Amino acid sequence: MPLIAFIVGALIGSFLNVVIFRTPRKLSVIAPASACPTCHVAIRGRDNIPILSWILLGGKCRNCNSEISWRYPMVEMTTASIFALIVWHFSPTSISSVLELISLLYLAAISIVLALIDLDTHTLPNRIVLPSYIVGLLLMVGASISTGDLQPILRALMGSTLMWTLYFLMALAYPGGMGFGDVKTAGALGLFLGYLGWNVLVVGAFTAFALGGLFALWLLISKRANIKSGIPFGPWMLVGAWIGIFLGGGIAEKYLSLFRLGNGF
Repeated sequence: MPLIAFIVGALIGSFLNVVIFRTPRKLSVIAPASACPTCHVAIRGRDNIPILSWILLGGKCRNCNSEISWRYPMVEMTTASIFALIVWHFSPTSISSVLELISLLYLAAISIVLALIDLDTHTLPNRIVLPSYIVGLLLMVGASISTGDLQPILRALMGSTLMWTLYFLMALAYPGGMGFGDVKTAGALGLFLGYLGWNVLVVGAFTAFALGGLFALWLLISKRANIKSGIPFGPWMLVGAWIGIFLGGGIAEKYLSLFRLGNGF
């Protein structure tokens, strides 16, 4: 299963490259076919094999010999690796777990897209963020109905509301440091994290601020940025969310055990 997930992830990663490039430019991600950004010649099928084609071509266009950014195979490899890791870690054993797995794979794909777009443009596009609410809810409702347990859905809605409200208040308090795209993304992440559990939600939310704060501090100390510099927070929100997803339960239990508060929330 992880091997199949790796192959599927590489193929999806190739499509994500298109989404990352075209979405900020408000272009269709369906048509036209992918082409070299320098000579604009359509990429042939044999030159469009994820990861492998870039290696065989030496990172250059077959037609004009211009360099192809290393980001393309990196996105494909990252997507493939994360997909394999998710399938290995969350091995599906029932209909509900399959739907939960699909929701996590979807979240992984949009996480990669949003992180790179935010780094490039300091935006988190509605075209990516808003549909995640619908897709996530549909998959989660299906998973909950299959088990007859609706508590995870209620927890997901509460998590989404809490995250959205927290970031909204921060955006009001500090408009220059937090955009409304962050607010909407926080609500979407809260939906997925809340569904998986309070431990996951709390660790995912806290880790985002911890990592983002440390990174900002490093930029200030190294004089790579100043107090007025705009620093994308979206990537840290997403990284924090995935740390919560993979390690949230364990981290919360160890933290609470230090204070003899039991085994998590």
